[in-house]
Amino acid sequence: MPADPLTLPEREEIRAGIERGETVTSIAARLGRHRCSVSSEVSRNGGRGCYRAVNAETRARRQRARPKKTAFAGDVALAAHVTARLRAKDSPMTIAVELAKGVYPEVTGRVSHETIYAAVHAQGRRGLVKGLHVGLHRHRRCRKHRIPKGEAPQPKSPLGQFTPISSRPAQADGRTHVGHLEGDLIIGAANRSAIVTVFDRASRHCWLADLPDGHKAEATLAALVELVERIPPQHRLTLTWDQGREMSRWADLQKLCDIDVYFADAHHPWQRPTNENGNGLLRRYVGKGTDLSIYTPAHLRAIEHRLNTMPRRSLKWSTAHHVYTAAVAMTG
Repeated sequence: MPADPLTLPEREEIRAGIERGETVTSIAARLGRHRCSVSSEVSRNGGRGCYRAVNAETRARRQRARPKKTAFAGDVALAAHVTARLRAKDSPMTIAVELAKGVYPEVTGRVSHETIYAAVHAQGRRGLVKGLHVGLHRHRRCRKHRIPKGEAPQPKSPLGQFTPISSRPAQADGRTHVGHLEGDLIIGAANRSAIVTVFDRASRHCWLADLPDGHKAEATLAALVELVERIPPQHRLTLTWDQGREMSRWADLQKLCDIDVYFADAHHPWQRPTNENGNGLLRRYVGKGTDLSIYTPAHLRAIEHRLNTMPRRSLKWSTAHHVYTAAVAMTG
């Protein structure tokens, strides 16, 4: 139910518009309402052929009556089914979709995933027992309140005035030239260790570096300088990173290695897909939640070799090493 429900005169105008054969869009524009509001109003009251303003108003008043029974308080079987599924760690979306498809014919009730989330986070006040949040993926006891965009104060970035990915040369998007790199850190157990990962966008070639002295800005800079110096100068074109504070010395990296550094938008990992996918492959050899400080440079070179000589479907079953070395040989 919208915060500003339709009035009886508006419903009469909807009825008259239907009789005149007008579209939902034109009716909504005349009322100053969103077309979805008018479309939903007509649909839940019998459709265009059966819509009556008085009947719609009566139904709306009845639906607004308080107090109302929640979906779970009014359907014990539904509440028991959802409770059992949540304890089995099924997601509310999965539960809602399977109920809508009638996968469990003994349960006739239907609820949306949002209704399930609301009942879980109500902690016993909406028909489900208290404590079911432990079966959710995030384990949050209550819902995280969202702050409208623009209202939250933006913290000062440790990166300073950096160059955003929107300014990166268009050539980097095409994956036609080697030398446009994406980088990141993979973090070990308890945030105490890390490995630098860099991938070439065109060839998917991988370079790795250890961080024996931690993964703060100074250590990351030293590791990256050593790593980038392994790449021929003519193929040090761009490096794209996320907005992690470990890159606060990015300007020094640019000067030392003559490479342009760009930063993806905050919380937009899909803007660095080569690195994200490459890190997924790397995790086969360095598992999550492990101590990454045990990997020496020799270990990392062996993993590099494995990743770079692995046939890749994205490279038409060639290897990153073959594509990269061929490109380097052609450009000198």
